[in-house]
Amino acid sequence: MTQNEDETYSEAELEAGRLLFAAPWEFQTSVTDMAKLPPINANEIAFAGRSNVGKSSLINALTGRKGLARTSSTPGRTQMLNFFVSDGTPVSIVDMPGYGYAQAPKDLVDAWTELVFSYLRGRPSLRRVFLLIDSRHGIKKNDLETMALLDKAAVVYQVVLTKSDKIKPPALKKLIAETKAQLLKRVAAYPEIIATSSEKNLGVDELKAEIARISTL
Repeated sequence: MTQNEDETYSEAELEAGRLLFAAPWEFQTSVTDMAKLPPINANEIAFAGRSNVGKSSLINALTGRKGLARTSSTPGRTQMLNFFVSDGTPVSIVDMPGYGYAQAPKDLVDAWTELVFSYLRGRPSLRRVFLLIDSRHGIKKNDLETMALLDKAAVVYQVVLTKSDKIKPPALKKLIAETKAQLLKRVAAYPEIIATSSEKNLGVDELKAEIARISTL
């Protein structure tokens, strides 16, 4: 069952998504320096979002590995790009550092911005960024700042709503419409939105299918 009424996927596309994530996924590396990025062996898709938006939970739901992506409150951890791979799979997952720490010092925010923008602007294998937005809160100031960064880097990004089971269906439908209206103003935004819940496994199959589409671009 899907909550994504506008974007539909055929049985073949859903099956392609299932097969893409059927193989075992593993942690590859963490980097804080562009010079240490792993060699390009596949297309890459990246996940970005505010702290506690459910990024790690969604990556774990996609890969079927509960402990693959880990959350951490350690400030230094937030400056890392984490790479995940699966043998024979034509796409890699990049877990970008979370943003929006209320108490983050300016130097940490600056380091995050420099690392992320350098990666976005200089990684030719990056096909799309999935920007995660908490369904309970909608787009916040930090999210708009990240959208501006993505627009500036000319990287296609797609909004994925997380924790969509935590609000009522009418409220979710309204949120999707409001979010779409905001995205129309962004030059690099992909127009379709995928609503997900890692806890209820809602929208996960559709997200797999979308990633399978991207992996062949």
